[in-house]
Amino acid sequence: MNKNDDAFDVSIDDAFDFLSEEYVKLFEGSDATAFQHPIWLDSLYRKLASAASAKPLVVAIRHRANKSLAAVLPMLRVRRGPMRTIEFADLRVSDYLSPVCSIATFADLLQDRRACERLRQLLRPFDLLRIPKLLDARMPIENLLGAPHRSLMDTNAYATVLVAPFEQWQINAMGKSYQKELAKKWRQIHKKGTLTFSCCDDSASVGEAMETMRKFRGPRFHEQGDGDLLQRPEYFDFYSSVALRGMGSFTRLYAMKMDGIVIATALGLVHRGSVLVVMTGFDVDGYKSQSIGALTFEGVARDCIERGDRVLDFTIGDEPYKMQFGGQPTPMSAVTQAGSAAGSLALFALKQAPWIKQAAKRVTDIRPIRTSTGTR
Repeated sequence: MNKNDDAFDVSIDDAFDFLSEEYVKLFEGSDATAFQHPIWLDSLYRKLASAASAKPLVVAIRHRANKSLAAVLPMLRVRRGPMRTIEFADLRVSDYLSPVCSIATFADLLQDRRACERLRQLLRPFDLLRIPKLLDARMPIENLLGAPHRSLMDTNAYATVLVAPFEQWQINAMGKSYQKELAKKWRQIHKKGTLTFSCCDDSASVGEAMETMRKFRGPRFHEQGDGDLLQRPEYFDFYSSVALRGMGSFTRLYAMKMDGIVIATALGLVHRGSVLVVMTGFDVDGYKSQSIGALTFEGVARDCIERGDRVLDFTIGDEPYKMQFGGQPTPMSAVTQAGSAAGSLALFALKQAPWIKQAAKRVTDIRPIRTSTGTR
């Protein structure tokens, strides 16, 4: 018998409190991402899960010796057409998915054969298990679940390393011609009136920025698939709640104003020296010739550097502007596992000819993973 057998107890706790002291402590000592933060997950389960007809499936793993919380797998059961799917807590808002524990604890958990078997039993029945948006293999979730090897997704995440002073970062990240182009745009926009750029620091400014963001994004994404998520009341409520609850610590909501009127916004998550940009909105009609989106990102980078942040993460999506700001691509991977004959058929169809793939997506309602800052 492996020496680590019986080291962990595994259970399902669908009423798990992500704001509890034990989860906050677990998260702070974990190698999870900002998208597993207590505020983010609490808001996701409370505001989005029921609207998406998703049922909580929270796996709580505790040390058997002292019953302390060792790991959490924040998951959901989602009915997609006839398919019973199991997914990590995402619902199209989270860019990076991860177990909530340390790398060392995850390695110990893999050595506990009985705990792994118990976990796999608790997750059944399902037709399809889907865990996309995995950043790296330091915590191989596929081994824990007994799933096939992960596969590469057709999209990357991008982040740029920040260095002080701001001018040095510009030299490192951007070409001289692009620096000159943006400098010209700054001069142009300053001629239009009094320009300010700052973080929202009270509920009124957060509300104003979020409402303006929704207004800017609506027409822009009206013809792209099912449109912009921010136009849906439950998603607007989710992002607004996160922005307000995390203000000054977990979230940073930037607002660019012209003569006191908001013309651009950017919502970021703050996590261990990194700022992850999750949603933006710009007055493209009024300031397209000034490249207002690019100016906003440069303004965010300047503020992050002045605050001592080390990384500006543009998250998922292969938009060209990310590399213009020194973003380096990180491949993303996904784990999928069939739990029934129907699930096996769906996975097979998704790998076949385009018309079969589209038919399978309609049946399973598996939407393309496009949750970058521009299209989320």
